[in-house]
Amino acid sequence: MLGALALLLSACGRGDADAGRGQPPATVTTLQLQPVRWTDEVQALGTAKARESVTITASVTQTIASVEFESGQYADKGQALVTLVQGQQAAGVAEAEAELRNAEQLYERSRQLAQQQLIARSDLESQRAGLEVARARVATQRATVADRVIRTPFAGVLGLRLVSAGTLVTPGTPITTLDDVSLIKLDFTVPEAQLSQLAIGQHINARSEAWPGQAFAGIIASIDSRVDPVSRAVTVRAEVPNPDSRLRPGMLLNVGVERAARQALAIPELALQQSGSRATVFKVVEGGTVKETLVRIGARRFGEVEIVEGLRAGDRIVVEGTVKLRDGSKIRDAAEKQGEASSGADAAKPAGER
Repeated sequence: MLGALALLLSACGRGDADAGRGQPPATVTTLQLQPVRWTDEVQALGTAKARESVTITASVTQTIASVEFESGQYADKGQALVTLVQGQQAAGVAEAEAELRNAEQLYERSRQLAQQQLIARSDLESQRAGLEVARARVATQRATVADRVIRTPFAGVLGLRLVSAGTLVTPGTPITTLDDVSLIKLDFTVPEAQLSQLAIGQHINARSEAWPGQAFAGIIASIDSRVDPVSRAVTVRAEVPNPDSRLRPGMLLNVGVERAARQALAIPELALQQSGSRATVFKVVEGGTVKETLVRIGARRFGEVEIVEGLRAGDRIVVEGTVKLRDGSKIRDAAEKQGEASSGADAAKPAGER
């Protein structure tokens, strides 16, 4: 009984195998590989920074007399922003100037007397020293007055106004911010493995979700001299012109670094079979069959994948129809089948219609 069952199962298995070998070839679309010109980008995330950026603060303790700017306005270099109360300092300047005039008169009188040899030369030198001291005191008093007027160190866009007239400020009290955004410094990091693909002067494209569909062009200005030992990444700084001030400090930008064009083998993503980190394609071999071939992929772009290992120029692969294939399956190119159908139709026409 058991022997008869075993013979029956064996016969069924041979029948299934014979049926599999007898299946018609699968109709697929194939592609013969040839090197193509390949350009792609190194992708990264970057943070925008102003060309120059500073928080405007007071340098002395004093009450604000007047505020001479508004939030968000453009300011030229040296423009006055805030004036502090300076009554005592102004009085000090007037006193120092009066002492200077007196010292000048005394020196002039001593110089005339020295020419007539009526006083010693040493007395004239003492008067000259007193004159220089008076001049220095005037300069010091004027500097204290200048410290009471807070000005912009460079041209740029002012931030929010944080003080009002009457506010008592101390050294370090923030008044507003100032950013020169005519040029944006864009800092981003890339893995150390891609360091050889970067160079100063290389072109980059930056994109922001705030401005969809728009790319901001720039160039790499510098590359950090150190690689972070924790992240194994290097920091790169690009400079992006920003004449319309669309980019602002702190924005998150997607950065694409353009790499030099090269020759590469590329296949449509449709032809690639991926399972985890394993990638294969069906390569056409002799006898009209396919072989599942392991490949190593490189960069991707617009529906194409770069093949680094596993295929060579001249190899033919299956692009469409891979879902019905296994290793060793027989195939028939859809282009050949269509050509045969056209030839048969022409042959069936009468001689006068061909």
